[in-house]
Amino acid sequence: MGANNSSKKMIFDDSEDVGFDHFQILRAIGKGSFGKVCIVKKSDSGKIYAMKYMNKQKCIERNDVRNVTRELQIMQGLEHPFLVNLWYSFQDVEDMFMVVDLLLGGDLRFHLQRHTRFSEAVVHLYLCELSLALDYLQTQGIIHRDIKPDNVLLDEHGHVHITDFNIAKVVKDGGKSTSMAGTKPYMAPEMFRSFLKGGPGYSYPVDWWSLGIMVYELLQGQRPYDIHSSTSLEDILTLFNCLSVHFSSSWSREVVGLLRKLLCVSPENRMSSLVGIQKCSFMADVDWDKVFSKQMVPPFVPNKGKLHCDPTFELEEMILESKPLHKKKKRLAKSRTRENSKDYQQSDNEYMQSCLETVEREFIIFNRER
Repeated sequence: MGANNSSKKMIFDDSEDVGFDHFQILRAIGKGSFGKVCIVKKSDSGKIYAMKYMNKQKCIERNDVRNVTRELQIMQGLEHPFLVNLWYSFQDVEDMFMVVDLLLGGDLRFHLQRHTRFSEAVVHLYLCELSLALDYLQTQGIIHRDIKPDNVLLDEHGHVHITDFNIAKVVKDGGKSTSMAGTKPYMAPEMFRSFLKGGPGYSYPVDWWSLGIMVYELLQGQRPYDIHSSTSLEDILTLFNCLSVHFSSSWSREVVGLLRKLLCVSPENRMSSLVGIQKCSFMADVDWDKVFSKQMVPPFVPNKGKLHCDPTFELEEMILESKPLHKKKKRLAKSRTRENSKDYQQSDNEYMQSCLETVEREFIIFNRER
């Protein structure tokens, strides 16, 4: 999947919707449960973005359409320096597309897997930036529900950005959620308790618990609780009730004090606000205006000479994909030719066809520049 070597700048009508033809595909960089990601360049402006694309038919078969449209709806209303912001969304007959900020520093999971040890100074800035992002989400009535290293991306300077809103929950006027959602090792006790035993449900404090788990993992190289996807819900609750978190003797009292407050099992007593973070001794003398404007220099800066992702993604997209993205334009041109021919017939699968038509209607077109 190589870049188009032509230096000629494409000219598009300002009144037309942004679509696939407006971008040059540079390379594939990742994949997840809800789609794949590649680096693209907008042909008219030359700006570089990340493009997330999701096959419509696969989304329908996996019953993921609702999550995709919910993520899109949430992201259209958000803009913050420590989030991955949406710029455009559009679709064609095969796929749904979301064009977002490109962050070349890799996610925190990538760096953990390469045995990067994060110092307290690094974690200090991450806590500041992520606390500002979580506080903003809370003002928008959004519980992210999946804060973890995989969903925190670094830009080229080392600042953090939260991504992936496909299981986020919108709550208003003190509302709560009761459904199970997230990644088990990072999910707060009240989420399991609510699902197993009922009760009032959970709210924003679950994201601050996840933040505490992630910060502990960055400092220690492992999580405070031995929880995996296969661990039963009952065993998880037992761990929370019986096991005390061990804090390294090499950590400062300030960071331990903050983590104790974030990892409080009781959501009522857990530190779960920006104001609470700002009052901690670990945050003494922080200039929060400088943090917000990214004037604080990150102690950890990803190697600018490397692309911080698994290089096999590009090879898989080029060789193993049945409908590779870099051949989409030719493929769609042939499809349009067949549709215009007399021999063209509608799909025999009426249910799938009906679902595809619903997706086409409900997927919202978006352009942040308008």
